[in-house]
Amino acid sequence: MNTITNEITILYQQFINAWNSRNARGMAKQFTDNGELIGFDGSQVIGREEILSHLEPIFKDHPTPPFISKVKTVRPLSSEVVLLRAVAGMVPPGKTEIDPNFNTHHTLVGVKSEGGWRIELFQNTPAQFHGRPELVAQMTKELEQLTKN
Repeated sequence: MNTITNEITILYQQFINAWNSRNARGMAKQFTDNGELIGFDGSQVIGREEILSHLEPIFKDHPTPPFISKVKTVRPLSSEVVLLRAVAGMVPPGKTEIDPNFNTHHTLVGVKSEGGWRIELFQNTPAQFHGRPELVAQMTKELEQLTKN
């Protein structure tokens, strides 16, 4: 793994770890000042402070399950911009298996700044594969393998 790939993978993992620990501030600090978050429900939030304000009530009012995720690709677009693509799923509270209704594609655009790598865009797109249940099953199986390690 080269240095840029490793650094962006760490940035993504810090973001996921903050979600999994229900830490809105930890998530927001991974973004640039004007970074954008597009949520699973399609909500769009721009700016680190707005992202924090958006996430705090989510963690306060909802029992958000942790992400189980797998980085699929990391592609440098330049020496200072990188695209990461991952897949993720969730095991809801009280359940023991990934719920395919929560399967998602994660897209992260990272930019290098004086303070290191930060997220310029994070998009969380539902992976429902309408009319193609075999793709839902395939993604779920891939993510379930991660729960067995």
